[in-house]
Amino acid sequence: MTSRTTSLVTRGNALGAVLGAAALGFAHAAPAATWLPPVRRLLPRLSGVGTDGHVALTFDDGPDPRSTPRFLDELDRLGCRATFFVLGEMLERHRALGRRIVRDGHELGVHGWRHRNALTVLPGRTAAELRRAAGLVAEVAGAAPVWYRPPYGVLSAEAVLAARRAGLRPVLWTAWGRDWTRSATPGSVLAALAPGLRGGATLLLHDSDCTSAPGSWRAALGALPAVVTACREAGLRVGPLRDHWPDVRQRRPPTFPTINRNFRNDDRVAL
Repeated sequence: MTSRTTSLVTRGNALGAVLGAAALGFAHAAPAATWLPPVRRLLPRLSGVGTDGHVALTFDDGPDPRSTPRFLDELDRLGCRATFFVLGEMLERHRALGRRIVRDGHELGVHGWRHRNALTVLPGRTAAELRRAAGLVAEVAGAAPVWYRPPYGVLSAEAVLAARRAGLRPVLWTAWGRDWTRSATPGSVLAALAPGLRGGATLLLHDSDCTSAPGSWRAALGALPAVVTACREAGLRVGPLRDHWPDVRQRRPPTFPTINRNFRNDDRVAL
């Protein structure tokens, strides 16, 4: 083989490696495109479009003892139930509050262990943390979780596969209240949600400010009565995701979730 041929082969191998890496990167990130409204319209179930006549009320980032009990009290006053997408690290610290959520008639969904973008973490971490969070939710709730909402609404190929293996259904939202900002008010939250208050909607609010502007949860809490009232005046029922898709039933606790008490946040676990 001549030096010229060897050089061409070497360049070809290098180009193949680059193209292969690019293909893997694209495959890993491709599910994140579901964050874009035009793509999500093609996937109504993933977007949270459910039963006509019903609006799913969901909260992210808790449970937080500073704020979540206030939401539970207000929901009880309104006679309304919801789905709480909890972070594993928050639930681990506040298990009693997680149990109260379930005892009050609400359901727990999985929001991951920590609030991290799935596209920016080391390979294997999303799967390991999702599995750990699902196990903890099952332990606290006494029933296996059904729903998974990725932090920031960003899915990766690893997250999709890990959710499927854990028996979780990814679900995003059709309308959000933009309640995580410092400038949010009950009026601004209601105004942001108003265009999306229709049958089949899934609403996203936050019952904790652990990843948001300090005290921003007060805007969501203040808007809650008006949001529920607006839905009911339109003839819409408001409730958790389990009532949004009656064909999806909560499962008994699976055998796979075993909480690893020695798990460290800096552990690197391969798929």
